[in-house]
Amino acid sequence: MAHGILIPNALAASDVDAWNRTVVVAANAVDNGDIVTLGALSGTAGEGEVFTAATPTTGNLTGCWMIYSGDEIVLTDARYKGLDPDPRNFFTATGKVVSAYKPQIGDIVTMSADCFTAGRSSNTFGNATNAQTKLVWGGSQTGSVLSYGMVEETYISLGTGAIDNQRVVAYRMQCLGV
Repeated sequence: MAHGILIPNALAASDVDAWNRTVVVAANAVDNGDIVTLGALSGTAGEGEVFTAATPTTGNLTGCWMIYSGDEIVLTDARYKGLDPDPRNFFTATGKVVSAYKPQIGDIVTMSADCFTAGRSSNTFGNATNAQTKLVWGGSQTGSVLSYGMVEETYISLGTGAIDNQRVVAYRMQCLGV
């Protein structure tokens, strides 16, 4: 299963520490580009500055955070890092600590198609939706929820470590609603 690739092109969180958090998601594994809501600080020993995170639900589709771990070093067999050069194989296992940022209106990111729940068709907006950690394609911006508009369809080139280089479909998106 391929996991989402997120490339930050222009993030307000790059310059504002308050829009960056360390989080732990207890319910499911997360990919870069997944959406979460933050709860209280973790009660686990050694996680004093780690916030608990959960799947967004109706009523808290605003104020969402987006998972983004900039290192994308794939952990192989739970012991070896960096043996797999394919960023599509990167994810954070259930209960592990990962970074998240608070999207701001005007942020621009490039996201692989795996960051969305389904095929795009003719839709050009990605919206937060009840019980989904991935953006859902839509024909318009959905009310006052976390929402992105497509700037352009593009590709992300992947060096797989073999002779064949690949590229995957991606979308440059601008944050329109938080």
